[in-house]
Amino acid sequence: MFELNEFILKKAEELGFGDVVVLSYETNRRQVRFANNEITVAKHWHERKVELFVEKEKRIASTTVTELSEENVERVLKTLKKNIENLSPKEDYYGIAQGPFKYKDIPETFDKAIVELDEPNDYVETAINSALSEGAKRVAGVLYTDHNRLYLTTSNGVEAFDEGTGIEISVRAFVGDLESGHGTCSARVLKKFDPELAGRKAGEIAHMARNPVQGPEGRFDVIFDPLAFANLLSYMGFMLSAYAAEAGFSFLAGKLGQKVASELVTLKDVGNLPNGYGSRKFDDEGVPTRETTVIENGTFKTFLLNTSLAKKYGTETTANAGLIMPRPWNLVLEPGDYSKSELFGEVKRGIYITNVWYTRFQNYVTGDFSTIPRDGIFLLENNELKPIRNIRVSDNLGRILSNVVAISNEPFQVHWWEVSRPVITPYVLVKDVGITRATK
Repeated sequence: MFELNEFILKKAEELGFGDVVVLSYETNRRQVRFANNEITVAKHWHERKVELFVEKEKRIASTTVTELSEENVERVLKTLKKNIENLSPKEDYYGIAQGPFKYKDIPETFDKAIVELDEPNDYVETAINSALSEGAKRVAGVLYTDHNRLYLTTSNGVEAFDEGTGIEISVRAFVGDLESGHGTCSARVLKKFDPELAGRKAGEIAHMARNPVQGPEGRFDVIFDPLAFANLLSYMGFMLSAYAAEAGFSFLAGKLGQKVASELVTLKDVGNLPNGYGSRKFDDEGVPTRETTVIENGTFKTFLLNTSLAKKYGTETTANAGLIMPRPWNLVLEPGDYSKSELFGEVKRGIYITNVWYTRFQNYVTGDFSTIPRDGIFLLENNELKPIRNIRVSDNLGRILSNVVAISNEPFQVHWWEVSRPVITPYVLVKDVGITRATK
């Protein structure tokens, strides 16, 4: 793949491009799907592709190439050159990082045991059985294993390689038509993978959610399960990008140095997190990944930056470059002091939300959004959980962050199709959350 990278870089320079980033991937992914307590589908994909960024006279473009013959690569480059000449210069473009760089291995991001895993079905069976043991009647979901190789070559002297693995499972358990629970587990190394925990949580929530009634409306103290709060923080990941702020898609625009959350909230992006599902040695420009505190004790400290945006604002890159815009690697909400039981004990009358989906923003600039709780939802009164249904969270993301009053002391890594960028978060108690009735 490095030979292909060098070929692409050479041809791009011959065509007169300036900055060039060639990012090649080799991926092996295995999928095991299950439904009605049985494995139903097993698939395996092997993919090779190249993501390409080019610049010429401050005109920039990017594309993905999956047909990797030399003839097709040359065709793509010539097409890019033709198209880019019709673009207006991006006057605030200031280039890519200057290499070379040195890289450190990140612990617990590669496991040969995952590469050589012959029978992932055993882990599926474990998840199914643990859900059934908690009272579930039907169990469904999907397990993935991943083995990825990444090859980076740039026109600014970077040549870098990274290899990683991962295994994850998403489990939904059902008792009846209205009662369900969801559990997940994601790990980069096999010894930290716990499908039993995912299945047990899904089954337990489904069993507790039996016979739900219509939920109340109003403003309530809400305990967000890690699965639910990770969904909200995943949208924060996009809004933390300086690109999103400039494009009018972030309520954080213009708020550097200001209070944007409760003092209990410290949020970091950690690109080199051991066992982090998004961890990588380098960003798309080759800058070594690192830990960046974006919100510290409620104060907004920095946007996520690439080299060009950092130069524009007179600061340093945060090592979050994507091909076009900065992005997070692993968003980490720092844990608090409460045990889970202590956190629930703080609520006299409130709501426990285990999962959400269909999160939609009515206004990105103000942060107004709504999201629909799914799976088990519970009214919490006098330390008793009573199943409810058919409610919607209708509020403002800034207000949610500002109204955090307690955070549990045990974080959980969340990564599934609703949370595509990994989030590590504990349970979170938020006061005065807007709850409306969901429309049918």
